[in-house]
Amino acid sequence: MLLANAHPDYRKPLDPADADMLGLAGAAEAGRFLAHRDDHAPTPLHRLPGLAAALDVGAICVKDEGFRLGLGSFKALGGAYAVVRLVLEEAGRRLGRPVDYAELGSPEIRSIAAGMTFACATDGNHGRSVAQGARLVGARAAIFVHGGVSQERVGAIARFGAEMVRVDGTYDDSVAEAARVAAEKGWTIVSDTSWPGYERIPGLVMQGYTAMLREALGAVAEVPTHVFVQAGVGGVAAAVAGHLAALFGDRRPSVVVVEPARAACIYATAQAGRPVKVAHGEPTVMAMLECYEPSLIAWRVLSRAAEAFMTVEEEDAVAIMNRLARPGAGDPAIVAGESGGVGLAGLVRAAADPGARSALRLDSASRVLVFNTEGATDPQLYAKLVGLSPQEVLAKPAGSQPGVFA
Repeated sequence: MLLANAHPDYRKPLDPADADMLGLAGAAEAGRFLAHRDDHAPTPLHRLPGLAAALDVGAICVKDEGFRLGLGSFKALGGAYAVVRLVLEEAGRRLGRPVDYAELGSPEIRSIAAGMTFACATDGNHGRSVAQGARLVGARAAIFVHGGVSQERVGAIARFGAEMVRVDGTYDDSVAEAARVAAEKGWTIVSDTSWPGYERIPGLVMQGYTAMLREALGAVAEVPTHVFVQAGVGGVAAAVAGHLAALFGDRRPSVVVVEPARAACIYATAQAGRPVKVAHGEPTVMAMLECYEPSLIAWRVLSRAAEAFMTVEEEDAVAIMNRLARPGAGDPAIVAGESGGVGLAGLVRAAADPGARSALRLDSASRVLVFNTEGATDPQLYAKLVGLSPQEVLAKPAGSQPGVFA
């Protein structure tokens, strides 16, 4: 269940390029972008005193990305940000001068953006972000989805005016097909995973993700001792671990990376000590995390900055959705999608295992930060798994005030 980081690079400084991308200056750039968005507001940070007591830890705080930028997922921070940065850079090259976010609405910049097409593969949330970013600047988007992506998620992307392309096979097959078609047509791939020779744009996506961590750290009275964060290809986990390493160095919180057991490419990579592609088997309910090959840039960061790696089962993901929807005394009701509560599910599993508690130094003084990375991005599936609609959960009286570690 739990694998300590035994990589030779563990606790070494970040690669200079990663430190630049995920450090203070890079994160501040992502913050500047959000400041220019009229629809931006910090997402809630909730304290779960009831669950913390049940797990015998000092405090649990949940950063709820289900309210992020109208897309219901942390991925709203990544793809759209990368699209906008790429448009600004292209405009700067053509105009021979720096171009700022404040100019995005100008006819001159929108004319340049109109000639650009951004493509990506997605399980749902990243594609929505790329499509939204393209619409923000007046560019075009082509989004590739595999057969496992529900029609509800496809429709949620298409409403931003994106061209939708269905691909047979898995997420990794859709990544390959998007790259092939984009190369033929001269489109720009905005991927949340990286491969040899393709790192900068996924790095920008990860840089966008640092905004949720910065908001969380700005709202807590004390720095967390532990962070449990989920991984698909590893991008958000690396953004969190990398930014914490850049901020706190050897005094950083312990970061535990949590994956579905059915799609644990980061866990397998940590076992092997090198990037590993795992076999595609039975699909996981944690659809946004169903990835079988790690992002190279993400692994480079995690090999240095993650404390441990672990997996959770299908029932763990569904159980935490239900636990958050029907909270214990003192806890607020939270809508978490199938992948949203996976980091918290990892904490529940680890806290119940004496060996894991000892290895991670989890105790009654631990302050744990987790991220609800998505709300009910597929409301019908959410209602099936939880037995309540998202609206019914959100209508419940708050069990506690949004809080901070105390």
